[in-house]
Amino acid sequence: MIQIVDLHKKFGDNHVLRGVNLTFERCETTVIIGRSGCGKSVLVKHLIGLLKPNQGKIIVDGEDITNYRGAKLFRLRRKFGMLFQGSALLDSMTVGENVGLGLRHHTALGEEAIQERVKSRLALVGLSGLESLYPAELSGGMKKRVGLARAMALDPQYVIFDEPTTGLDPIMADVINELIIRLQKELCITSIAVTHDMVSATKIADRIAMLHEGRIIFDGTPEQIRQSKDPIVQQFIQGSASGPIKPV
Repeated sequence: MIQIVDLHKKFGDNHVLRGVNLTFERCETTVIIGRSGCGKSVLVKHLIGLLKPNQGKIIVDGEDITNYRGAKLFRLRRKFGMLFQGSALLDSMTVGENVGLGLRHHTALGEEAIQERVKSRLALVGLSGLESLYPAELSGGMKKRVGLARAMALDPQYVIFDEPTTGLDPIMADVINELIIRLQKELCITSIAVTHDMVSATKIADRIAMLHEGRIIFDGTPEQIRQSKDPIVQQFIQGSASGPIKPV
């Protein structure tokens, strides 16, 4: 379980996070929504120690990781997998080399064991037999799935999804949604997704948290967010230009 307690983050005079409190329960999928620039990415970067807060705590499996450095920080990051918005595959490497990258750098596994792990993770995302292809030979949806296979290669407890359906057609977006749901159910993965896609959010989420002006203003189930009386929440989930949130 991950707990965020009274988290504040400033960049100069820009107070991005203003006392965020949020809990990510084990084996659940939590989706963080909010306007572009509201601090969603800043928030998840704190979970893996890429940013340090000005105030507050991040508690992972009972330990406050706020001041982790060096070896302790690297051990923490082994608990996390990350699916980047643009997949972040290395063009000079094959699919197999991309998926096995973390295994080669962060484990003592031999080459045969690495190849077996790569095959199993590609099979998990429905891409068996594509180890020798290069990213340029893949569609956008295939790149996302290779990125997910790489995120799963080190058997993480937590997986962060950064805009998992961005740039995909509706059918392929739903394939990714179904994969996220299946991984959570079959492997008890604790998933944390950042997205603007409300169709995806309501499908994959056990809980949805909305970040607005540096604070969590809603935290509940997809059904509860649909029934919310908060005009800010309703404007966002309906995608309306009219309401208290003004275009910038």
